[in-house]
Amino acid sequence: MSDRHPTLTQPYAERANHAIHPLTSYLFRLMDLKQSNLCLSADVQTARELLFMADKLGPSIVVLKTHYDLIAGWDYNPQTGTGAKLAALARKHGFLIFEDRKFVDIGKTVQMQYTAGTARIIDWAHITNANIHAGKDMVRAMAEAAARWKERIHYEVKTSVSVGTPVSERFDDGEEHGDERRRLESRDLSSGHARDSSGDGDGRKGSIVSITTVTQSFEPVDSPRLSKTTTEGDEVLFAGIEEPPADRGLLLLAQMSSKGCLMDKEYTQACVEAARENRSFVMGYVAQESLNTASNDNFIHMTPGCKLPPPDEEENGQLEGDGLGQQYNTPAKLIGVCGTDIVIVGRGIINNGDPPSEAERYRKKAWKAYLARLE
Repeated sequence: MSDRHPTLTQPYAERANHAIHPLTSYLFRLMDLKQSNLCLSADVQTARELLFMADKLGPSIVVLKTHYDLIAGWDYNPQTGTGAKLAALARKHGFLIFEDRKFVDIGKTVQMQYTAGTARIIDWAHITNANIHAGKDMVRAMAEAAARWKERIHYEVKTSVSVGTPVSERFDDGEEHGDERRRLESRDLSSGHARDSSGDGDGRKGSIVSITTVTQSFEPVDSPRLSKTTTEGDEVLFAGIEEPPADRGLLLLAQMSSKGCLMDKEYTQACVEAARENRSFVMGYVAQESLNTASNDNFIHMTPGCKLPPPDEEENGQLEGDGLGQQYNTPAKLIGVCGTDIVIVGRGIINNGDPPSEAERYRKKAWKAYLARLE
């Protein structure tokens, strides 16, 4: 890491002006507005807990990191399900949703996993991430899928269906109206044979059951909002900033905080190359240090393994791990020394007796470390 790369001393608001990716620019401005560089890793067990934490801790964070596949009771309904409800909370409190999916497969498979399937991650998660051990072409494949998705969501299909018994005048002129599709069914109630509604020679008379009209039109969608939920409070927007742009972003998993991680320097360098080759889609990295080295690098860095000791203890240096491979560092070290931008905190907040207060403690410490780095 270059000790004094320009991004280490530039305020987030200034970096927003130079960001190529629209979502990166938005996130930097959101960080400046909320004075927060905190991401909550919401690794809870149920959808109810997830939504509760997102609502209670949303004011302190700028990113909510999810693992949808470990959540019991996840509702996949695109309009009213868990993803849609998270999107409403993100608008209300001002944060982005980061699905920690860690995609790694051939390009075609990853495209389908990202845009289709039960979860349809691309519909509700602003950000996702990828492990590029499958090759850099996977990143390009995801970028192409995201671009096609964005083209489609600029238009919304409106469908109107009406069912009723028509009056006789509608059938006298024999004219069709536009692209409407009609179904007229006349039945003989005694024999079951279709008859003309005016009757036939043997005195039996048919009965009109119904007419169904289906009309479809495409209307432009100016708002980047995707899921039109029915959740109360869905229209509440965080003050001071517009809704996020209708873009999706990727973080490359360049380094991990786990002990014995096999991501070597060659792999990390490949991530840097892939990011530079796909600047319109790649926002940055999940890494343990800043990887911005070229003069025009302005990638954002999110770092897991962040933990604060109890309030009365020294907060600098490395902390004891969790016994399962996770290693911890403080916000002061990760942001001030290693040069990362956003710290990711999970159990340190969630397992606390007062998560909202603890989230505020992390927010203040991480922001203080950022301000000290600017000096």
